[in-house]
Amino acid sequence: MEKSIIDIINKKSKELPEKEIFVDSKRRATYKEFVDNSKTIGTYIHNKTKETNKPILIFIDKTVNCLEAMIGTLYSGNFYTILDVKSPKNRIEAIIENLEANIIITDKKNQKKLEDLKLNIEKVFIYEEMLETEIDNEKLDKINYERIDTDTMYILYTSGSTGIPKGVVISHKAVLSYIKWVKETFEINEKTVWGSQTPFYFSMSITDVFTTMLTGATMYIIPKVNFSFPINLIKYLNENKINTIYWVPSALCIVANLGALKDVKLPYLKKVLFAGEVMPTKQLNMWVKALPNTMFANLFGPTETTDICSYYILDKELKDTDSVPIGKHCNNCGLIIINEKGEEIKYSENEESESGELLARGSFLASGYYKNEEKTKQAFIQNPINKCYPEIVYKTGDIVKYDKTGNIIYISRKDYQIKHMGYRIELGEIEKNIYSIDGVTLCCTIYDDENKKIVLYYQGTIVENDLAKSAEKILLPYMRPNEIVKLQVMPYNANGKIDRKELKTWKR
Repeated sequence: MEKSIIDIINKKSKELPEKEIFVDSKRRATYKEFVDNSKTIGTYIHNKTKETNKPILIFIDKTVNCLEAMIGTLYSGNFYTILDVKSPKNRIEAIIENLEANIIITDKKNQKKLEDLKLNIEKVFIYEEMLETEIDNEKLDKINYERIDTDTMYILYTSGSTGIPKGVVISHKAVLSYIKWVKETFEINEKTVWGSQTPFYFSMSITDVFTTMLTGATMYIIPKVNFSFPINLIKYLNENKINTIYWVPSALCIVANLGALKDVKLPYLKKVLFAGEVMPTKQLNMWVKALPNTMFANLFGPTETTDICSYYILDKELKDTDSVPIGKHCNNCGLIIINEKGEEIKYSENEESESGELLARGSFLASGYYKNEEKTKQAFIQNPINKCYPEIVYKTGDIVKYDKTGNIIYISRKDYQIKHMGYRIELGEIEKNIYSIDGVTLCCTIYDDENKKIVLYYQGTIVENDLAKSAEKILLPYMRPNEIVKLQVMPYNANGKIDRKELKTWKR
């Protein structure tokens, strides 16, 4: 009985012990080596804590070592949260406080960086030292037997509207349900060679990491520097015979916009999946023209549905001005569109529907937000069209509609949450951090959808250049304002609030 990813990886390591599972710039790990190291880490954690179902933080770069720390944590019966090693201290502290975590795993490379942060954390486990432990298979088997599929597998932190990160709780059941759909839909198997682009603290990584373990595939962790040099990136894909990628559209656009697809061929690449933000059709068409025999698929969904809830496999030619549909629901993940009255909007043949909010239901759903009952109740609600028995659905906050063919078309976000550079960002978190900078008295952040820019308006004594430098120290790179505008007076609406709609119309 497969209750968790541990059951999956145990099985594959016996079937394919010498096959490579994960490759980074320094290591090429086989299934057996990967599982042995993960078990060693799991044994170490258990010996030191004797606890299960507790949070463990991981502070390691995107490497095979990080993946072993993740799976090792699961072997120990606990759940993990990946930290971006470049995160500002205030964000890491907020996550630690929310989790009430007292254990963090790092490696020798990042040990000094972690020490310099001076975090309030009780125990620091060093990856290299953990590997010196002898595996206790009997103890690990007992831990796995006691596990149930609805136990938490990991917590992934998104931005919170109040400026406090929200911890999305994902169970083993949700991940297993999701990756089995990915396997069946995109025919992922032992011959699949993934080229991984997204960070492990981003929900998109769930797709390639865990379908690799499920199917006996191989995953290459592409060095980040290659995305700055598209010709080198294509060379890397070809040298390693990568046949499947799942990237954010901005990464695909970099390659297309610099003309790299005209100069170099990609004979091995057979599947191109993308998600995380709207894919510009013009750049998608550049890829389609360069790879006419390759499958392209637009995947769509929030972190709260593990990664994805709908998908569209490109099956026709799109004009550069067309929207790329987000398609139809994934198998075993239901979608409902409702109007403002909570009534279902249904597809009518050959007619475009009115727009409404997208709701998701099924096994892909997160369990809620960690230690945040209020936000959980707001987002995970009783299905408004089911009056007969309890059924939780997730309010995505995405405004969508049906096109004339029955495919779903994404329109916009319902609130101030945005998707920028493939990341989901709450504008409130940016503002909270900007307010902490000396010389800022008032600020408001809006998103310029046309130019894909985060624009910060502010009042205060600090000048724009100094504000930008200060923001770099406290905000993640993808959350930093692309433009900063100093104002003498903010516009206000009738309710006495800063008029965001007015700011959105301003020409800069």
